[in-house]
Amino acid sequence: MTSRFLTIPSLDSARRDIPAGLVVFLVALPLCLGIALASGAPLFSGVIAGVVGGLVISLLSGSELSVSGPAAGLTVIVSAAIIKLGGFPAFTVAVVLSGAFQLALGFLRAGVIGDYIPNSVIKGMLAAIGIVIILKQIPHALGDDADFEGDEAFRQGGSSNTFTEMLASIVSPSPAAIVITVVALTLMILWERPFLKKKAWTGWIPAPLACVIVGTLINEAFGLWMPQWQLTAARKHLVELPVPGSVSGFLAMFSLPDFRVLLRMDTWIAAATIAIVGSIETLLCIEATDKLDPEKRISDTNRELRAQGVGNMVSGFLGGLPVTSVIVRSSANVYSGGRTRLSCFTHGAIMFVAAALFAPLLNRVPLSALASVLLVVGYKLSSRKIILDMWSRGLTQFTPFAVTLVAIVMTDLLKGIAVGLLSGLFFVIRSNHHAAITLVSQDNHWLLRFNKDMSFVNKAELKRQLRSIPNHSLLIVDGTKSLYVDGDIYETLKEFETAASFRGIRIEFHNFFDKQLSPNPA
Repeated sequence: MTSRFLTIPSLDSARRDIPAGLVVFLVALPLCLGIALASGAPLFSGVIAGVVGGLVISLLSGSELSVSGPAAGLTVIVSAAIIKLGGFPAFTVAVVLSGAFQLALGFLRAGVIGDYIPNSVIKGMLAAIGIVIILKQIPHALGDDADFEGDEAFRQGGSSNTFTEMLASIVSPSPAAIVITVVALTLMILWERPFLKKKAWTGWIPAPLACVIVGTLINEAFGLWMPQWQLTAARKHLVELPVPGSVSGFLAMFSLPDFRVLLRMDTWIAAATIAIVGSIETLLCIEATDKLDPEKRISDTNRELRAQGVGNMVSGFLGGLPVTSVIVRSSANVYSGGRTRLSCFTHGAIMFVAAALFAPLLNRVPLSALASVLLVVGYKLSSRKIILDMWSRGLTQFTPFAVTLVAIVMTDLLKGIAVGLLSGLFFVIRSNHHAAITLVSQDNHWLLRFNKDMSFVNKAELKRQLRSIPNHSLLIVDGTKSLYVDGDIYETLKEFETAASFRGIRIEFHNFFDKQLSPNPA
């Protein structure tokens, strides 16, 4: 059932969506917990946000494949706001208000902002996320789990960064983690081979699920026969989902906002910050997910903002972290075979049931097994084929792609996108300069023609062309093809007309409608 605001998931592609939802759950669970830990929030608040992203936002979303949950890009904002507002219950008031802001942005149709991001920048973002996933998961794959799952920032405090952490993990790896990673990666590669793909059961059991099960069994075997190798919770090598113990214990993990801070200005500032940053990340993710969608559907970004608004209001009321659309989980959804919003809904439902009933079992899953799944996702996002395809499109496409990729890897998502947009804007302006104006001459007669609508970005090129007109010439300026001419362009033409009288240049303006320009001669 579909309406303007709500879509009930269809079961038409359940055979693909339900297994994909299970894979997304496996990827999302440690990310939800890691982001909560890094934010200084209760671990269960990350689970609440993940459940809301699956069960609530999927029904309201403007995208069929986007997966929402807590985002690493908000950790610094969240941790600072928790301290400033005096605790997590006070902070959740800001989460509720941020949802109201996003709901308003959706009704104001602010989602159109995403349409102005160049494709080269979006593809650079996807490739960069793939590389970041690989770099960040290598330590987990080798048994170094000091850094939290879901971290995307390059700098880690002090002199530490992504590369130094990766090198440190290579120097002192865990033997058990290496065995689990090698077996899991081998299994995922074999799963794609024709001799296994022909088996009917491989369509029902996703390769990532098989990897997680096998990795967990290997670690349990180490516990029985080689205890010194076993990965343990004491050293942070396993999933650490809070164990409720009872129904009342599970319900106690939810908390209501402390609305006593509602009238404080810093509460509203925190809410606005979360809404703005979260909305930007969501729009970026939606654009990127549409690029990955095998069916190339076009998501409704305004509906997505409204969905995120409702999701944040629900998450805040239940004691959860802010939610955004997240590219890591969305890409895992696509590459696991998800085709409709049922996969996202399934991941939320499994996460809720698992948190309530199966926490002790999930806490036996080694992070190295989950890292193997993410390594494959990262490779698919940043494969050599994608980079060569962008190179084949020329420097005007490859340069913003490469700049965005490097900037995100070396900083973080939002800063990298900002740098990529500046690079893309440079090439847009450059191409507009050359395409917007044509200047030809014969003897002492010159024709300057506007080939399209003229805005202020074309002013520099117009001035350059006008400067090239020699003294004592006849210049015809033709605006036939321009339906719109910016005021800056008219002012530039008027200033040149004044200067031309001192240089012996005669000017005729054809098909312009500004009365301050001289009329054409009879």
